[in-house]
Amino acid sequence: MAPDPSSGYVAVSGLQDLRDDSLPVFNVERVQLQFPISSDFVAAQVANNVLILALSTGRILRIDLDNPADIDDIDLPKRSSETGVIRRMFLDPTSSHLLITTALGENYYLHTQSRQPKALSRLKGVAIESIAWNPSLPTASTREILVGAADGNVYEVYIEPSTEFYRREEKYLKSVYKLSDGPVTGLWADLIPGKPELRRVLVASQERLLHFVGRIGRHGSEGGGSIFTKLFETESPTSHTITRLPGSTASALVVSPDTPDGTAFDNASSDRTFGWLSSQGLFCGTLLTSSASEELGKAVFSESKLFPRSQIPDPDNTAGRRRSAPQAGGAVSTVALTQWHLLHLVDGRIVAMDRLDQRIVYDQLVLEPGQKALGLFADQKKNTFWLFTGQEIFEIVVTDEDRDVWRIMLKRDRFDAALRHAKTPAQRDAVATASGDHLVRKGLYLDAAGVYGKSSKPFEQVSLNFIDHGEQDALRKYLLTKLATFKKSSSMQRTMIASWLLEIFMAKLNSLDDTITTKAELSESTTGESQQMLSVIRTEFQDFATRYKPDLDRKTTYDVISSHGREEELLFYATLVNDHNYVLGYWVQRERWPEALAVLKRQSDPKIFYAYSSVLMSHAAVELVDILTRQSNLDARSLIPALLNYNKEARVPLSQNQAVRYLLFVIGQLRSTDAAVHNTLISIYASHPSRDESALLSYLKSQSHQQEQSYDADFALRLCIQHKRVQSCVHIYGSMGQYPQAVDLALKNDEVELASMVADRPEENPALRKKLWLAVAKKVISQSDGIKTAIEFLKRCELLKIEDLIPFFPDFVIIDDFKEEICAALEEYSRHIDSLKKEMDESARTAASIKTKIAALDNRYALVEPGERCYSCQYPLLSRQFFVFPCQHAFHGDCLGRRVVEQAGVGKGRRIKELQTEVSRGVSGGPRRERAVRELDALVAAACILCSEGAVKLIDEPFVTAADDKAAWAL
Repeated sequence: MAPDPSSGYVAVSGLQDLRDDSLPVFNVERVQLQFPISSDFVAAQVANNVLILALSTGRILRIDLDNPADIDDIDLPKRSSETGVIRRMFLDPTSSHLLITTALGENYYLHTQSRQPKALSRLKGVAIESIAWNPSLPTASTREILVGAADGNVYEVYIEPSTEFYRREEKYLKSVYKLSDGPVTGLWADLIPGKPELRRVLVASQERLLHFVGRIGRHGSEGGGSIFTKLFETESPTSHTITRLPGSTASALVVSPDTPDGTAFDNASSDRTFGWLSSQGLFCGTLLTSSASEELGKAVFSESKLFPRSQIPDPDNTAGRRRSAPQAGGAVSTVALTQWHLLHLVDGRIVAMDRLDQRIVYDQLVLEPGQKALGLFADQKKNTFWLFTGQEIFEIVVTDEDRDVWRIMLKRDRFDAALRHAKTPAQRDAVATASGDHLVRKGLYLDAAGVYGKSSKPFEQVSLNFIDHGEQDALRKYLLTKLATFKKSSSMQRTMIASWLLEIFMAKLNSLDDTITTKAELSESTTGESQQMLSVIRTEFQDFATRYKPDLDRKTTYDVISSHGREEELLFYATLVNDHNYVLGYWVQRERWPEALAVLKRQSDPKIFYAYSSVLMSHAAVELVDILTRQSNLDARSLIPALLNYNKEARVPLSQNQAVRYLLFVIGQLRSTDAAVHNTLISIYASHPSRDESALLSYLKSQSHQQEQSYDADFALRLCIQHKRVQSCVHIYGSMGQYPQAVDLALKNDEVELASMVADRPEENPALRKKLWLAVAKKVISQSDGIKTAIEFLKRCELLKIEDLIPFFPDFVIIDDFKEEICAALEEYSRHIDSLKKEMDESARTAASIKTKIAALDNRYALVEPGERCYSCQYPLLSRQFFVFPCQHAFHGDCLGRRVVEQAGVGKGRRIKELQTEVSRGVSGGPRRERAVRELDALVAAACILCSEGAVKLIDEPFVTAADDKAAWAL
């Protein structure tokens, strides 16, 4: 069945259509060496991209595959006739340590940084069959490793390269275990994660596979002694034993290499796979590390599986069909493990079997008849696989070997594993669809919903299936998952699904509320679970609305939630979409003022404050003003209608008036100069029923201290007159400079003291001040019972004289009442006349002195020495016309004129030049020429150019000008 391009749904029965057969999983390629080989290969190893080849002549070639041109050609210390042919080599996964064993029992060690193999004297005569490298994979030394011998002994050895001639390479050698049934054909040691004191060791022979796990010993210094002795002496192994079939068969223990990408098999662990080749076949399993107890070995062996030789087809059965009857298969000479397959070398053929479903995926004849192979080898680090013969090298190239893992896992209903290994969208979709169908068949609708949401199974089919079974919770989960898969461009689909989910959420919440109410009426005490579920669903709805609010149509959402009567959800959504007008309107309509104010506190849009200020000022003025004073972006002018409406209804003292409180905040704290704001405050002050003007006067006085008052004085005056605020009117008149009107108004209202204060204000205008005080005097005298009292009051102004007050006294007043004042006035006049006479005499003396000094100026002179020079040109002064100043500076007339022209302005300089021309050329004569000479002398000789005010103005001129010789100033 091909994938449906419209829905993306892939049937599980058509999984074969999802195969990727562009490249085969396995391909054997012959490796061509770039140099000739003089003899056959007798042993080989590969690790960490380093290839080791042993020749029959005893030479060893070390080739770095990253740099194949650089080859190390190494010879053993002795001739091959003395040591025997190299039988086997063992290379650690880092390619740092190489052990070489020969047919005559000679063993050598070669470090990666050395080209001289060192003999291992303590291992002399030991026929090494297998090695378990240290799990830490050290590079400087081997540290503690296990060596399996042909006589069944397991040795622990510590090899450390040394440059000292007399020092052995082995720090120690100790036999730690002995097999009784033949050679040790395989060894493996690894760590237990999280428990560095534990080790796991596998020991293989031809008939048994032993699993040890336990503590190792520790010594004070590294290499100080055996660490595995304790494990083998104290722990009993778990054994897997087989009956050995007749005939000579190969036996080996192999382990899968490191994963290329670090992913694990089937779960999140990093367990390796092992394979034990025996006469019955390949016993394969996972090296579990989940438990470090004695039962670990049993768990490993119980989960392992035997792949018998009979599953390997004959050469003529290449299609991979199993035999109809059990019979002996071909002889498996060597095996290797990849991540997911088993590689066999059978009669010159490379046969690859899928480890999961035992399917033969590759069967290719590689070797010629009679050609002998050295074995299959795996590079643990680089995940490459090799086949060596006596003359050739083959690389088994593995390409995307896990391509079918997801399909196998899917057939086994292991959907999580299948999904991890699915690589393409079609594969993942097939896994999700099959997983969902499986869960539905088991009745797990809620789990199936999450899986279906990630698949392309038809939307209507899944939805109707959930609806038919009454699984609303599963439908809700499915829609949520499906909504997350749609792109932003699919706005119509997203909006429809989001609206449907909204309806489902509301119905679910109402259902839970009904359940809680019913149980409460029946006095049941089991409402706790429903309450908890209600809280969970409400939280889920809030998360849904928050995440998908762009996909929810606002009007539809309001209608759906309102139709279900869900007040809390309605307000949550309105707040979520920043529809604060809706929320505020909702609370205001229900006269829930605390809730409305709580919403208003969180706002910053001025329009919202303007819209709701009137109603909130009428019902919660104090709290509203508290909020308003915390907002700095409001236009107080827009709040004036609300403030005036509040003031009209409020019947409180001015100290408690919230409109006054806010306006004072705007004026005092925000420094508002808006005339409308100030006029509103004056209006509230003036119209208040209280007759106390202190608050209004205080405000007006505060404005008087500023450079420019912010209120409209005419408007304020009309209001104060209208509401009979006399003191305020007088203050406003005074601030306007209309002192006569202020004094008249104060006197009309018998405010004599206030009038006298106003009369004193125009201090810079004595005439006006006297006029004002005369008006006050008239009022005081008319109201005073005694002339004495009136006169004492009027003494506050020094401008008033007794003669000014006499017209205001009654005709029948007795002069004795103010005789003293008249006498004092006459004496003052006399003193004033005497003072004027003294001033006149002083003026006459000053005038005479000035006349005398003027006459003396005509006889002023200055002495000029014969050798005196001009201060400008430095030539003798007497050579031509000159000027001498009182400061004794002297200049030639033309030099002085030239300097004055340079320093003077444009107009003055032009006039001087005109006069000089007129005088020098004799254009005019007689009186006209004399006037020109006098004018020229006045312009040129008005002041000394060196010490007058003009010289001070030239202080920023440089001492050395462009015309001067700079060398003359050098020191």
